[in-house]
Amino acid sequence: MLNLFDKEPIFLNLPDAEFIYYPNFFSKEKADLFLKTLSKEIAWQQDDITIFGKKIAQPRLTALYGNDGKSYGYSNIVMQPHPFNSVLTFIKEEIEATTNEHFTTALLNLYRNERDSNGWHADNEKELGRDPVIASVSFGEARMFQIKHNTKKEYKQSLLLEHGSLLVMKNGAQIHYKHQIPKATQPKNSRINLTFRKIL
Repeated sequence: MLNLFDKEPIFLNLPDAEFIYYPNFFSKEKADLFLKTLSKEIAWQQDDITIFGKKIAQPRLTALYGNDGKSYGYSNIVMQPHPFNSVLTFIKEEIEATTNEHFTTALLNLYRNERDSNGWHADNEKELGRDPVIASVSFGEARMFQIKHNTKKEYKQSLLLEHGSLLVMKNGAQIHYKHQIPKATQPKNSRINLTFRKIL
């Protein structure tokens, strides 16, 4: 398990992909402000998903933001975007300046407590292209992020995503790996996660 406090980017030692972690991408002061603002201003929603033929409420709240009007679909859910507000635009531009990438869309997740989660998946929807770059920034309660290789079972990693941190996944990350945020065994406060991506 990685629990890192450096301000320099950390390159995870995993084959066939790049995972780059910035533990303190935003200062605590900025991260605190973003958490408070996003909690109040985002149009959060809870959709139903179907697992093994059974419809259940998705175990977290979500929202989609983007300025090009393009919808985004996953797990038989099709979301329509809200326009970026000033806070999301600022965060997006900070990430773009560091990654040299351009993102059109942000899928937001609100994990309300330790019972909220996101099961094993890859961000490999067709609208993202074959090998997308995903930039994931976290605010609020630190939660465990787990990664596993699709075929090389020995390659797996657990990473604590901390308040104000950024994780960039690229160059095979969605082709060769799956990732998840599991339910926690101890009580957790809320966490907001913004996943920036480019819809083609």
